[in-house]
Amino acid sequence: MFDKYLIVDDSLRNVGPADAPNGFAFEAKLGYYRGLGLSMVEALDVTVDGEAIPREAIRFDEGNGPLSLDEMETAFDRRWPFGASATITVEHSGGLAPGEHKLEFLQRLRVSYMPFPSINSDAKTLTVA
Repeated sequence: MFDKYLIVDDSLRNVGPADAPNGFAFEAKLGYYRGLGLSMVEALDVTVDGEAIPREAIRFDEGNGPLSLDEMETAFDRRWPFGASATITVEHSGGLAPGEHKLEFLQRLRVSYMPFPSINSDAKTLTVA
């Protein structure tokens, strides 16, 4: 529905010490128009430069502290509001090299009144300084 807005422009950056980054992060928005409880997010898939990132390496933070995707399954008291940015952090040894990277992001969401999951995806080329 709002696929082209899932990845926030100019938000890709390395995380960790400047001389030895241990991952990268970007800001993302929800592709569903009403907001959603975190336990209803079935998957957040990240691919960078054609490399699919393992589920275990992805962390999500809507502003209340990072969660693994497994922890999100039982985060019944936390929501991702429509229009709000969340930080997606990826454990990735050495971070990303400076320059352009193709980032792909897919959300699979369980919406209570839909008999099938809502699947939203975005792909952008972003630059790491």
